Amino acid sequence: MADEDKKKELLKKFFFQAEEEAELVSGVKEKTGFPKPEYFYRLVTEAINLPIEEAYFWTIDELKYGWSYNRAVKITDINAASEGSSFFGLGEQRIGMQQDKAAQFLKGISEMLKALFQIVRELRIIDERLGYYNHTFNRNAKKKDEDASGSEITLKGIWVDQVEGGVKNAASVYGLSQTVGFTILPDLFFRVRADDIGLHEVAAENFDSATNRVVSNVDKAVDGLKFNEKVKEVLKRKLTQYYMWKLRTYQELKTRRKFTIKYLKQHYDTIKLYMGWIKPYLRNIQRLQMAEKLVRSDMPDLITAFEGALVEIEVLTYKETKSKYKPCVLVHMYYRTRPALSYVQEGYQRGPMHTGKFDLILRGYVWSEDQIKNYINMKEEEDLNLLSSVNESIKEALDSLGEELKTYLKEGGEIFEEEKKEKKEPNELAETVKGAAEPFVGVLGGIKEIVSPLTEGIPSLKKKGGPKKGKDVDDTLQIASMKRDLKRSIFQTYKNYKKMHGLMTW
Repeated sequence: MADEDKKKELLKKFFFQAEEEAELVSGVKEKTGFPKPEYFYRLVTEAINLPIEEAYFWTIDELKYGWSYNRAVKITDINAASEGSSFFGLGEQRIGMQQDKAAQFLKGISEMLKALFQIVRELRIIDERLGYYNHTFNRNAKKKDEDASGSEITLKGIWVDQVEGGVKNAASVYGLSQTVGFTILPDLFFRVRADDIGLHEVAAENFDSATNRVVSNVDKAVDGLKFNEKVKEVLKRKLTQYYMWKLRTYQELKTRRKFTIKYLKQHYDTIKLYMGWIKPYLRNIQRLQMAEKLVRSDMPDLITAFEGALVEIEVLTYKETKSKYKPCVLVHMYYRTRPALSYVQEGYQRGPMHTGKFDLILRGYVWSEDQIKNYINMKEEEDLNLLSSVNESIKEALDSLGEELKTYLKEGGEIFEEEKKEKKEPNELAETVKGAAEPFVGVLGGIKEIVSPLTEGIPSLKKKGGPKKGKDVDDTLQIASMKRDLKRSIFQTYKNYKKMHGLMTW
C-alpha cells in the first residue's frame, strides 16, 4: 500500500473524513495526510543570521500569550544531519555514551529475565515433588495402605535410583536382590508402608519425635511379616533409611521453596528497578537518532558532503473553553539549516547554532475534545507498526510462563493492579488482568514499559479502546463564533510574525 493510501486509511480510522489538499509548490496541489483545515497559512523564509529557536518560541508564545491558546501538545520533534557534517559527529558521540549505558542495563535485564524462567521452572519441579509428599502424608487413614500408593512408589523409586544408585550399588535394594536369599527384597520394600499420615504438619522443632514415630511404625510393619529374619532385618534398615530421607527432604523442599519464591521476588524487583533506570537513556537515544522520514531518497534537502541538518516540529495548540468544541491551531515547522558548532560557557562544551531556511505552516481547526485526542493518537500510531513485532515477541515469551509466575509472586508479597482496584467493574478488571504477562506491568509495562520509551510515550498504548468518534462540527452560532475567533488569531499570528521580522506585509 502506498504512503498516500496509508495516510488516507489512517484518517478514516480516526474519523477525519476530509484530507487536506494544499499548494505546497507553486501551481501544484497535493494531498498532505493532514485533516482538511478551516484556515491555512504558510510562510517560507531564509535568514543567514536568524537562529531557528527564535522563530519557534516566538510563534508558540504569540499563540499562548497573545491569543490565549493555553494548551499545547508536542506531536513531532525529530531531526537529521548529513553524515559528513561536524554536527552529525557530535551527535553520534553523545548518542554513543547513552547507548553504552543502555546496553549495560539491557544486558542485565536480559540475564535476569533468563534467570526468571529458570527460577519458575525450578519452582514447578519443587511443587511437583512436594505434591508426591503431600499426597502420601494426607492419605485416607481408613485406607492408608491402598490410598496414594502411586505417590509412595514414585518417592521410593526416586530414593532407590538417585540416593542408593540403583543396581550399580551392590548394597542397594536392587543390588542386594541379586544375592541369594534377598530376591524378594525389592518387592517387600515397595509394598510395605509405615504409618506416616500427618507428618507434613510436623514443625522443625518436633522433628526428632516424628522420626522416632516413623521408626517404631517401620518396626511394627516389618515384624508382622512372615519372612526370613535376615531379610526382615535388611528391610527394616532400608525402610528406616527411606523414611528418614523422606522426612528430611520434605522439610528441605519446603524451606527451599520458601527462599526460591523470595529469590524470584527479588529478581522481579531488580528488573523493575533497572527498567526505571533505563527509561531516560532509551528516551534520549530515540530523540538523538536521525529520523528515517527525513533521510529518505525522495527528500533531496540533505546531502552527505554538505554541512546541513533538517528539523521537523509539530505542535497542536488549542484554547480551553467551557464548550466541548475548541479552536485549535496546528503549528508545523520544517527547517533546513546549516548548524555551526560553537563553545558554550557551561562546561566549555560544543553546541550547534542552526541558521537557514524556515518553513512555517499554520492550520486552523475547530475540534471537539474527542477529535483532539483522535488526532494525537493518529499521529503517534504512524510509528506503532515498527514496534509491533517487538511487542509480540516479548508478549509470547512472558505468556509462556503462565499464571504460575503471578501465583509465585503473590506468595512473595507482590500486590498487583487488580488487587488495588477491587471496586472496578468486572469487565474492566478482566481487561486489566488479561494475559499471563500481567505480572510485568510494573516491569515492562505489560510489554508496554520496555518499548514506550522508544516512542516517547504513545497515548494509544496507554489507554484502552480505539479512537472515539466525535459529532460533526455543525455551523451553529457557537461554532461560527469560534471560527471567527480562530480566523482572527491565526491570521494575526501569521501577519505579526512577518511584521516583527521585517517581511513584506499588506
